[in-house]
Amino acid sequence: MLKRLFDIVVSALALLVLWPLLLVLCLVSWVKLGRPVFFRQERPGLHGKVFRLIKLRTMSDARGPDGELLPDEQRLGRYGRFLRSTSLDELPELINILRGEMSLVGPRPLLVRYLPRYSPEQARRHDVRPGLTGWAQVKGRNAVSWPERFKLDVWYVDHRSFWLDLKIIAMTVEAVLCRRGISAEGEATMSEFMGNEPQMDERDGR
Repeated sequence: MLKRLFDIVVSALALLVLWPLLLVLCLVSWVKLGRPVFFRQERPGLHGKVFRLIKLRTMSDARGPDGELLPDEQRLGRYGRFLRSTSLDELPELINILRGEMSLVGPRPLLVRYLPRYSPEQARRHDVRPGLTGWAQVKGRNAVSWPERFKLDVWYVDHRSFWLDLKIIAMTVEAVLCRRGISAEGEATMSEFMGNEPQMDERDGR
């Protein structure tokens, strides 16, 4: 209950203070990227329940001669990279927090199609509400591998506390200012999680 109250108070105050900045960003996004200015996508939340995540749009709708969307790295221009590097594109998620779909701190909400790809241990990341920031974000963000990221998420689930949340928020401020771990090497953000490789049987090499 303390965590939820903290989420409501902080997200409400943040929206109250930051709405002029958010309005400016929406106007700039409209000019540079067109409409819509918000990116909405279904993501799994607490216990895997799906909700609609709200972010500022960071990529254009540029398409190739075949009519297909160009790769992410070609649609992510200078403005989009700026939004992502500063995490300003995440500001609208404060609305998700007020709705109770997210928390300030928790494992980041990933794609719905990843749900059947998790191991039972990895799926435990959904035992808590997803967060605007989290333990994996302050420990490397998109620069850490998927297995390590999920281990960090589950560690948070097992060790979560109000004081740990305060520590993560403080570490997040530092990580954003230093712009660490914005993307994995060679990726616009991070490669897709395709599931876990089968463990080799040491007895027969399978």
